[in-house]
Amino acid sequence: MGNLLDRMEPLLAAMPAVRSSEGHVHFKNKLIWTFGILVLYFALTNIPLFGIAPQSMDLFAAWRALLAGASGSIVHLGIGPIVTASIVLQLLKGADILRIDTSETRGQVMYMGLQKILIIVMIIIEAAPNLVGGFLQPDPLIAQQFFGGNLFAVSFMIFIQICIGGVLVVLMDEVVTKWGIGSGVGLFIIAGISQAIVNGFINWVPVADQYPVGFFPRLVAIGIDGGNYLTFFGKDILAFVTTITIFLIIVYVESTRIEIPLAHAQVRGARARFPVKLIYASVLPMILVRVLQANIQMLGMFLSNVGITIFGKFEGSTPLDGIMYYLAPINGPDQWMWWIHDLGHAPWQVLLRLGVDTTIMVVGGAIFALFWIKTAGLDSKDVARQIQLSGMSIPGYRRNPQVLEKYLDRYIPRVTVIGGVFIGLLSVVANLFGVIGAVSGTGLLLTVSITYRLYEEIASQQIMEMYPFMRTFFGKE
Repeated sequence: MGNLLDRMEPLLAAMPAVRSSEGHVHFKNKLIWTFGILVLYFALTNIPLFGIAPQSMDLFAAWRALLAGASGSIVHLGIGPIVTASIVLQLLKGADILRIDTSETRGQVMYMGLQKILIIVMIIIEAAPNLVGGFLQPDPLIAQQFFGGNLFAVSFMIFIQICIGGVLVVLMDEVVTKWGIGSGVGLFIIAGISQAIVNGFINWVPVADQYPVGFFPRLVAIGIDGGNYLTFFGKDILAFVTTITIFLIIVYVESTRIEIPLAHAQVRGARARFPVKLIYASVLPMILVRVLQANIQMLGMFLSNVGITIFGKFEGSTPLDGIMYYLAPINGPDQWMWWIHDLGHAPWQVLLRLGVDTTIMVVGGAIFALFWIKTAGLDSKDVARQIQLSGMSIPGYRRNPQVLEKYLDRYIPRVTVIGGVFIGLLSVVANLFGVIGAVSGTGLLLTVSITYRLYEEIASQQIMEMYPFMRTFFGKE
């Protein structure tokens, strides 16, 4: 693998990339870049693909909360290719198959170049089934008007638009990472899910019955009409309680941490603490687990749509039977409360599906959390090196990277696994009861956690603007 990467180095180094800042980017400029990309993202979600027929289906309908993007828009794929490529790289790096030292400039360039190539491959792989599988259908009127009735030409044009949109998302993510605050992936997830949640609270348009679908308009309308709250509002109340509960739990857990005391070796009295949060690896590994499930389900949908039903049949994006039914996550009480809803499956089948989903989230959450900290430079070895370079050390211990690493090994791997398991369980529970806005429990969990960490990063950036010497002190420059 190493020889192959060495031969590919010129190609990896030549991959297009957003130029990094040569110096410090002022906090106000970071806010402007972040806000500008957010506006551009919302604009792109409202640009429809030219040439698609009105009867087209969304292959990613059940996963929109995680993949961001918008159905039938130029950013139809959302962050799917980025996350899928990240899954592949983390599995390779976590298994020591991909041996790239990302602590060095050369390793970072090679890693980012390899990631770009994988993302482009994933854009093509995820765009093609939408057309080949018959999900995004070409509009015959457009074909007749512009291409002499050639439907293949329209399909190819749709494919090109989706690929362009996928590349734009990658570049926007890179702009936010290098010039803004946080990451583009996190920003797009927050934007999409927040929009759905706000819509779930205040939408006054009726959908399934005569009452508005939004929580508060529905509450008022049922009260004025004298309807039965339990009949028309039971599921909504459960989703509302789950939404508030998840919000409070995540905010509390994000503030739960082990703090390792640090002292500066040269500045007497200068002390600090290195926080090891309960959710040390953040909730982003949950995206990897869910997107891995999504890719499996989308493969099943594609095969089912072209007539291959050996893995299960689908109705829209809902698996009806086969192994795909057991591998699909449960979203909402109407998918597991067999004593209330007619699910078309025996109780043991529903319980088996629940058990499989829980196992995937718990085991996958722990594994991807460990891979994540290794890839992101948050493991004991990298943190020990960062502490050493900052001039800090743990009081009572020799100022040596190996000693620091051994000390950090007591906490970081264990907390990472515990946090991954906890978030996996919480995600399953949130999905079981549903949340406001028709977003999955995992999506809400991600949004709250990413928003909380974004708030922490903004606060940190403001402090560093007020006290510039801290940028050098903490290795920010």
